[in-house]
Amino acid sequence: MRGHERTGGTTAEHAAGRSARRSPVLAVAGASLALVLASCSSGPSGGAPSASPGSGGTGSPSGAAAPGAGGLGVPLYLDPQGPAPAELERALATGDPATAQIRRIAEQPTATWVADHDPDGAYTTAKAVADGARAAGQTAVLVAYTLPDRDCGLYSAGGAPDDGSYFDGIGALAAGIGDADAVVVLEPDAVAHTFAGCAEETAAQGRYRQLATAVDILTERPGTRVYVDAGNATWVQDLPGLAEALRSSGVDDAAGFALNTSNFVSTAESVEYGRRLSAELGGAHFVVDTSRNGAVVPAGTPGGVEWCNPPEARIGEPPTTTTDDPLLDALLWVKQPGDSDGDCRPGEPAAGQWYHDLAVQLGS
Repeated sequence: MRGHERTGGTTAEHAAGRSARRSPVLAVAGASLALVLASCSSGPSGGAPSASPGSGGTGSPSGAAAPGAGGLGVPLYLDPQGPAPAELERALATGDPATAQIRRIAEQPTATWVADHDPDGAYTTAKAVADGARAAGQTAVLVAYTLPDRDCGLYSAGGAPDDGSYFDGIGALAAGIGDADAVVVLEPDAVAHTFAGCAEETAAQGRYRQLATAVDILTERPGTRVYVDAGNATWVQDLPGLAEALRSSGVDDAAGFALNTSNFVSTAESVEYGRRLSAELGGAHFVVDTSRNGAVVPAGTPGGVEWCNPPEARIGEPPTTTTDDPLLDALLWVKQPGDSDGDCRPGEPAAGQWYHDLAVQLGS
């Protein structure tokens, strides 16, 4: 539905098939999957809660502040190798008149997207960020974005070719995180797309099981909190149905759900929607992406591209894990402001590529 194709600037999506060679990273991923399957004799259903409502599930890292009034209260890691910091260096060196706008983006912690299902690439990207966060005593923010048939074949089409490749990549991502504190937003758009009709019923249930297995693999890591992406407040209005889809996708075993990834819905509207969805999930916690919701983006005509690099968009509230809502764990910049949503108009870069003009607009 939207462009997300960034991999943190260190890896790229592999179109060719993976080698039959099992690297050490792939072996770690396979072992992780084996542990999950051994503990789920009938496969991951995601249907039964493993913790009391509102507790954050088994994804809550030991030693970190428990969710509650005031949010997570953990410091978020700003990756100095991210695309915006690199662009700021260039702007400073060249005397770019838009340096101030770029700085407003570059000085905020932003998620690193792992869109590479190849285990070596996924491991390398996750480990680089996790190591930096661990050294700084901070929390890494990552996005897992490799589900097969990603984005329903739209602007960010791609993902792993099959279940085995997907779980290998997720296992490698988890291995790269290791024991670092991390927040992982799991598969933007996947649950909402599927629930809204991207797949027929049998395929949809298989897709939810894929996500539930990914939750199980990632939450083996003691410091990892997983938030299953739930779309945005303007998308699915059948909240009981969406809640059931999220349960099938493992949300009860995760720290909660994520809203507004790469979208433009206001924080107030997102939080109100999140509270209502939380009520359907017995008090589940959630996070909201505020990277580009600082201005009203008007709805376009049917078939329009108001979601794709809209000229009205501006950055929203800075990322924070201190909130005044007992269910809201954090405001995050999940989407990297300045990354293109896609080549929706002449001259616009492909999804996930840095778009200087867009970054200047967002930071204005």
